[in-house]
Amino acid sequence: MDTTVAAIGIAVVAALEDAGYMHSTIGQVRKSIKWLGVLAQKQDGLYTIGLGAEFASMTTSPRTGKYSAQRHTDYSRLAWLFDSFVLTGIVDVSTRPSGRHWKQPNSAEFSGLLDAFSQDMEQRGLTRSTKNSCGLLACEYLNFLEVGGTFSWEDADGASVLGFPESIRDRWAESSMWSAVASFRPFLKFTARTDLLDALALARARRHHKIIPVLDSGVQEKVVNACQQGVVSARDAAIVLLSLLTGLRACDICGLQLADIGWRGGTIGIVQQKTGNPLTLPLPALVVAKLARYVLGERPVSDAKEVFLRLKAPHSALADHASIYVIINKVFRASGVEDVKVGSRALRYNAASKLLWAGTALPTISAILGHAHSDSTNVYLNADTERLLACVLPLPEGAR
Repeated sequence: MDTTVAAIGIAVVAALEDAGYMHSTIGQVRKSIKWLGVLAQKQDGLYTIGLGAEFASMTTSPRTGKYSAQRHTDYSRLAWLFDSFVLTGIVDVSTRPSGRHWKQPNSAEFSGLLDAFSQDMEQRGLTRSTKNSCGLLACEYLNFLEVGGTFSWEDADGASVLGFPESIRDRWAESSMWSAVASFRPFLKFTARTDLLDALALARARRHHKIIPVLDSGVQEKVVNACQQGVVSARDAAIVLLSLLTGLRACDICGLQLADIGWRGGTIGIVQQKTGNPLTLPLPALVVAKLARYVLGERPVSDAKEVFLRLKAPHSALADHASIYVIINKVFRASGVEDVKVGSRALRYNAASKLLWAGTALPTISAILGHAHSDSTNVYLNADTERLLACVLPLPEGAR
């Protein structure tokens, strides 16, 4: 097999063309192949996996002298394609896994425990972001134990659980420490160490609820009109309307399957990825219309069960909440709203707040949002300023 950069480059470009990648994407790949060829001159133009790793690490832009995210993405993706050809003789054009790679603990017991926890999260069907965050904190804790001289799970104690959050505090924003503790807790629950869970409850990690402003009614009207009038694609319109009008989470939008849509009744029925609870929601007629237009006319031909797919090949399901964030902001800009940056979380707050303003009871809002506990809905009370003002007591006479 010819493993020169030139030969593999021809195979890579041909595979991308056969998979239906856009010409602009293939053009960018050709440029990256050219620079990989320059790097390979030091070894007579031959490609090796080591050379690919070196190429992928070249993330500094020669123009600015700073880190380039685009260069990082392009070069690491090309190295992935070249590596797949060298290892299998076939160019793997599927989406490249983006899960985190952690420093595994040295102890065989700890490594086995971490693997068992990962398998448990996989069997429970948790989202990739949840598995990454919980797995990362579990791995870091086990490494923290080893640094302190503990190599057996039986020897882990409450002091180590309290010391671990302090060890990562310099790498986490104070407002995010609650999230770190929350992502660490599932691992301790998995191990059934109630003593360690009790110790974690003493950790200094206060949850901060940021008050998210509600969209101006004029802004919401612009966005809905743009979706209704076909200013944006049916896929993007359906995603934004689902988030804006129903408050559906980004992970549930990504995971929404064709079988989840009740076309006759105008509903969707899902099992929420965050809580595992079933949820059935009625859909406004506009949302149903955009979903139908996308599925019948725009959706790429694919065996994927998910409703919303990537526009570019490979036509797989949207990866995560970042994809939803990009689509939402693209629709807002197309609607003429330039000064507002929002994601699905902000639109979820907006939907809940509008229901609250309309006099909807909190238990009803909780059911619509799919909260596991009705107390979770109380965070939306801070947006109802008029009713909060009505609760303010007058100052006593003579008080300053």
